[in-house]
Amino acid sequence: MTSRSPHALTAPAPAAVAPVSGPATGPGRDGGRDASAGVDPADFRAAMARFAAGVVVVTTRAADGSPRGFTATSFCSLSLDPPLVLVCLSHSSSSFPDFDACEEFAVSILRREDEAVARLFATSGADRFPDGEQAHTPSLLPVVSGAIGQLDCTLHARHRAGDHTIMIGRVDDVRLAPGEPLVYYDRAFGTLAPDPHRAP
Repeated sequence: MTSRSPHALTAPAPAAVAPVSGPATGPGRDGGRDASAGVDPADFRAAMARFAAGVVVVTTRAADGSPRGFTATSFCSLSLDPPLVLVCLSHSSSSFPDFDACEEFAVSILRREDEAVARLFATSGADRFPDGEQAHTPSLLPVVSGAIGQLDCTLHARHRAGDHTIMIGRVDDVRLAPGEPLVYYDRAFGTLAPDPHRAP
C-alpha cells in the first residue's frame, strides 16, 4: 500500500461488535485482564485498521436541494433478496443531519485513481461539489463520475449504534464501469496487487 491517508478517514467500529461479556475478573482468554475495563480505543482503532476495505463516497441531497456527501469504508452488502446495503455515518459528521433526514442516497465505489476524491469527501469544510463537476443518477442524486460501481438506494431503515447511525438502503439501480478498486488499509490508501495467475 502507498500514500498515507488523512486522519479524517478512519473506519468506525463495526455495528456488529458487541461488548465483552462474562465474569468481570479472573483468568480467561484475555490472560486475566479485567473484562469490565473494555478495550483501549487506540487498540481498537489499530485492530480495525488491519481490516482492508473498499472506499466509497455516499451522497444525497439536503432539504434545500443542495448536494451532500462523505467518504466511507464502513460499507457492505447486507441482503440479496431484497437487495440491501448498509453504510455507517458518525453523528459528529457535518453531513449527518442531512443523511439522517434523507429518503434516498447513492453510493459510488471508487477507482484506484480516485484517491483525491476520497480525501476531498473526507475533509471537513471542503467544497466537495464544485459547480458542474459531478455526475448525477437518473433521480438527480450526485455521484462520482467514472466510479467502478454506482448504486441508487431508497432508505430501508436507520439504526443508532454507539456514536454512529447505520443506514440501510434498498438498491434500486446499479451501474458498473471497468477499473481497479481503491482500498484502505492501515490508515493508508492503496489498491489490490495484481494476481499473476489471473487470466487477462
